[in-house]
Amino acid sequence: MYAQESPEGSPRARERFAERVKTPAMRNVVQVARPYDDPVPPVAPPFDLVTFFFAYHDTAFMPVDRANMNRALFDALKPGGILVVADHAAQPGAGVSVVKTLHRIEESTLRSEIEAAGFKLVAEGDFLRNPADMRDAIVFRPQTPVDEFVLKFQKPAQTRPPATPSM
Repeated sequence: MYAQESPEGSPRARERFAERVKTPAMRNVVQVARPYDDPVPPVAPPFDLVTFFFAYHDTAFMPVDRANMNRALFDALKPGGILVVADHAAQPGAGVSVVKTLHRIEESTLRSEIEAAGFKLVAEGDFLRNPADMRDAIVFRPQTPVDEFVLKFQKPAQTRPPATPSM
């Protein structure tokens, strides 16, 4: 199991990550410090599952080529592999305009970026949704629980090209 953290991320986040890696639950985890747009070490085997929790919005204000990042995640997965992304919901129409100020991203923007890499949306989780959140406040220390979305994408299974009819 691999856990990636960007060397360009906040020092506090790196410290917290380093502490988590020391816990018994993380004993089988290989910690890697790699840029978001090149997150997977070349020696890593193809993955069954990649999770990206509550940080995709950060990549929109960092110097990250998200198209390259999403292609790298796609390429890292086995055919039929799964990518699960969870993040803080922004208001419709916000796109990436509030990623740094509110730490939110518009769900449809995130979805279209990931689908552009070849992923297919296969499920949505509503267990972190909160319709009472107006999505207009920063997500840290909220007055009401933050509206969050969870999206499950799949890398299509490789299919053989159709056989050429013989004559």
